[in-house]
Order: sequence, then C-alpha cells, then structure tokens
Amino acid sequence: MNKYLLKLYITGNTLKSQRAIANLIRICDHELTDQYELKIIDVLEQPELAENEKILVTPTLIKQLPQPIQRIIGDMSNTDKVLLGLDLVPQEEDVDG
Repeated sequence: MNKYLLKLYITGNTLKSQRAIANLIRICDHELTDQYELKIIDVLEQPELAENEKILVTPTLIKQLPQPIQRIIGDMSNTDKVLLGLDLVPQEEDVDG
C-alpha cells in the first residue's frame, strides 16, 4: 500500500479548522491506519506555503502522494467526498451491494 502524504491548509484555530482536522484524522485513522503523514498548515502562520499551492479557500486538503494530486475543499465532514478525493473506497462498504 502506498503511503499517503496529506497537507491540510487551515486559517487559524477556528471551529471550522478544528472540525476539518478532527474529521480528517478520524477518516485517515479508520481507512489508512499508519499509512499516512498529515501536515497541518495554518495559512496565517505560513502564508507563503498557501501562496505556493494557490490556496484560495480553507480548509483545503491536498493529497500529494500517491499521485495524482487531489484537492478537497471543506471541513471534511462529507466522508464519501473525502474518500473519493483520496481515491479510497470505504472499508465497510459492500462492493457488490
């Protein structure tokens, strides 16, 4: 299995940022266990990183590895959308059902 490199761009310690972090960690712990590295980047503290990645909205998740690069925008509360963006199929889902 490929190791996932994820970058979550947030703006400050807001409720929306906290929710995005909590939701993303929950999803990754469930679906990827130890197969991921998550970097949380506050655009207020590191604006140059956000500028380099052309981050216009936060929270934004960038899946850098494995390729292709994907972007997911929002508080990560829509698990299906996040899994789709990570190119994952939920483990508990029945493939033929």
